[in-house]
Amino acid sequence: MAQQYQAGQRWISDSEAELGLGTVLTQDGRLLTVLYPATGDTRQYALRSAPLTRVRFSPGDVITHFEGWKLTVREVEDADGLLVYHGLNTHNETVVLPETQLSNFIQFRLPSDRLFAGQIDPLNWFALRYNTLQHTSRNVQSSLWGLGGARVQPIPHQLHIAREVADRIAPRVLLADEVGLGKTIEAGMVIHRQLLNGRASRVLILVPENLQHQWLVEMRRRFNLQVALFDAERFAESDASNPFEDAQLALVSIDWLKHAEKAQDALFAAGWDLLVVDEAHHLVWHPEQASAEYALVEQLAEVIPGVLLLTATPEQLGLDSHFARLRLLDPNRFHDLPAFRAESEHYRPVAEAVQQLLDHATPAPEALATIRGFLGEAGETLIGAVQTGDQEAKARLVRELLDRHGTGRVLFRNTRAAVQGFPGRTLHPYPLPNPPQYQGQGAELYPDTAWQAEGDEDRWWRFDPRVQWLIDALKRLKKVKVLVICAHAETAMDLEDALRVRSGIPATTFHEGMSILERDRAAAYFADEEYGAQVLICSEIGSEGRNFQFAHHLVLFDLPSHPDLLEQRIGRLDRIGQKHTIELHAPYLEGTPQARLFRWYHEALNAFLATCPTGSALQHTFGARLLSLLSSDDDDAFSTLVAEARAAREHLETELHSGRDRLLELNSNGGGEGKALVAAIEEQDDQYTLPIYMETLFDAFGIDSEDHSENALILRPSEKMLDASFPLGDDEGVTITYDRLQALSREDMQFLTWEHPMVQGGMDLVLAGSMGNTAVALIKNKALKPGTVLLELLYVSEVVAPRNLQLARYLPPLALRCLLDANGNDLAARVSFDTLNDQLETVPKASANKFIQAQRDALSPRIAASEAKVAPRHAERVSEAQQRLSAELDEELARLTALQAVNPSVRDSEIQALREQREKGLAMLEKAALRLEAIRVLVAG
Repeated sequence: MAQQYQAGQRWISDSEAELGLGTVLTQDGRLLTVLYPATGDTRQYALRSAPLTRVRFSPGDVITHFEGWKLTVREVEDADGLLVYHGLNTHNETVVLPETQLSNFIQFRLPSDRLFAGQIDPLNWFALRYNTLQHTSRNVQSSLWGLGGARVQPIPHQLHIAREVADRIAPRVLLADEVGLGKTIEAGMVIHRQLLNGRASRVLILVPENLQHQWLVEMRRRFNLQVALFDAERFAESDASNPFEDAQLALVSIDWLKHAEKAQDALFAAGWDLLVVDEAHHLVWHPEQASAEYALVEQLAEVIPGVLLLTATPEQLGLDSHFARLRLLDPNRFHDLPAFRAESEHYRPVAEAVQQLLDHATPAPEALATIRGFLGEAGETLIGAVQTGDQEAKARLVRELLDRHGTGRVLFRNTRAAVQGFPGRTLHPYPLPNPPQYQGQGAELYPDTAWQAEGDEDRWWRFDPRVQWLIDALKRLKKVKVLVICAHAETAMDLEDALRVRSGIPATTFHEGMSILERDRAAAYFADEEYGAQVLICSEIGSEGRNFQFAHHLVLFDLPSHPDLLEQRIGRLDRIGQKHTIELHAPYLEGTPQARLFRWYHEALNAFLATCPTGSALQHTFGARLLSLLSSDDDDAFSTLVAEARAAREHLETELHSGRDRLLELNSNGGGEGKALVAAIEEQDDQYTLPIYMETLFDAFGIDSEDHSENALILRPSEKMLDASFPLGDDEGVTITYDRLQALSREDMQFLTWEHPMVQGGMDLVLAGSMGNTAVALIKNKALKPGTVLLELLYVSEVVAPRNLQLARYLPPLALRCLLDANGNDLAARVSFDTLNDQLETVPKASANKFIQAQRDALSPRIAASEAKVAPRHAERVSEAQQRLSAELDEELARLTALQAVNPSVRDSEIQALREQREKGLAMLEKAALRLEAIRVLVAG
């Protein structure tokens, strides 16, 4: 029989609950017209199948008048088909509220309200909600959160540094890994983890202009971080009062910023949690004065709590320059250059003691004496335990020594030698005759530059033998990708002309005169396996920041004037993950400064076949003599210089290995911790939990998935798509993979992990609304008498607090389940969710609604009494969380306070922030509460 509708009655749409309360306007023949005043929408329904539920409140419910006052219902009267509510207002006065005067904005989000309003969800949605709660809880507790989701190969030292730095309050550190060890990835992981765990919400990234686009792409592609790139044009065109306040993550060129005073003012006013500065060795400082870039970063570092400086060569310009970076991080600790020099001398005995601990079951007595001298009484207990063979005590002793080491908390430096897994290098020198055209113009390193302004007929590449050698070499290497680097942009452009005119070999250039977009196109053209260029010709800037490790042949068309630049050139190919030996091709003109510089790099510095950490120091010591001898004919004097420099290099390398750098490596690579993180990520990657969960999520939201290829799927919105705001990433559809190796080789595919915006956004959509928080089901179980009603309730035990307090680590939101029988007994511990779920069948919505309305009076008190069943479990969780927070932060406070006595790099502000975090955290945990999340009514059939 059709429903009886009457003008003025209030109904709610089953399919569009967000419209609020509807009012029946007319019933005309077979059509029903309903107005939804909250949104102004009008809907017409077929009388027989209108998806509507009558809104009928019961005694005890609190309802709202359209003017905003509230009434607690005492009695409900039916006056000619319209409901009239009698009850008390907030002043305890007796009032009457006809249903025609109910607030239009009443929405049913609470499970009990929705259940009794007839808003009953599909059965599978309830399970989806429960599973989403479980996964959310597990994720925020995971040690991999913010580390496992990046599109990168898990590498131990990177994971160790990222976790160590990201888990600090306002970290201030220098990431100084050698070229090719992945500092940008480390920084990206730190940013990502700090954003996910709430330690940072606004990040400013300052980079040289030529690296802006690379950072933009890396952050998006690897970490799914949407970074706003700011330049003069974007800043000028913004109509916001402060353009930087619109961006959570801002990427800014330091070259533009140092001249843009207005932008600097806006930047300082915008407020940031974390500052990241790439290529920090370009910031020049002397005790007397600092460069504009250095001064700008120094001012920003004074007001931004967290600072990350990235530099491949912390001592590129000597110890003074290294000190300059450190004083940006902590000017109180690093305030005196002579004191810093003196301190740097004393690290060798500590490094030797740590090495003894790592290498031997029981360290030698002299090593233990050194450790006692370094740690004092605080180390006695640990030393005693180590002597009995306690491995945990040994690990703690190593940590104590590393912790108290001068720059151990602010400086991370991994070297290739320590990390391993790098390719070999092979050198191919090509001495070539010096052409007569160059011989009369004085001895120069770059003789071609003097001819670059000449007319077409006299162009240098027509007679320079290096050009014909390059053409022959490229023809010999056929389809192999070759990177060519030279010192000047003009040389690179001329070489492209020469290859086009003289050989037809497909080549492209990459130099500072090109826009970022043009450089990206050139890099992509070179990377294309099938139709791309065989050769990419770079000027010196091509050896900063870019990664061309898919190639392994490097032509050094000329040689740079500084060994660090040579290291950067080779580092474009020689990176972690490179599968092939690096083939270095070095043509040079005999009897010229080029030949001598080749000898200097090869024989004195060994800079071609190995990394050269001592290059800067040696250039500083011997640079003046080298410069004068490069263009001299005195071969004996030059050979003497090479021999002296080689001896000095070997001595310095021994010093570095045994002293401060060795200690830094031990601190920086994390030992077994990094390896354990890699193993945990690999284990997580091998599980099927995420694909299974996502399949149910896609199904619920109406997202179609079909096979694309092995380990890959195509997702498309179906005609039945539930919510247009589902974060698919593209309205047309996207290709996804859960396989890390596939994602690393196919950048056109989305790499789905628990951290991916699509996964997180989908889970948020489930939990933010009411999806699946009510259900009615038939339970088929012979042990239950037909007609028996079970009540399954999900409560969330949680603390609502600012994310930066990190309370989800101690009390993650957790679904506490309660399964009540007719006598009020909780059966949840005996019947698991999955076991129960497998016994359930769907009930048609109309039948479910009728049953709920008939059982309302019996169900309401049972629901009201259910919270008492889970309250003890909640109280136990809160108590455990308080104990864990106290113990963990008390231990960390004790550690930092003890550390501060011997290592001034621990800041007072860091200790104070930790104390405040402890006090506020405990106070917030006191307010932790239970929230009714979902109700499922089960009827035995």
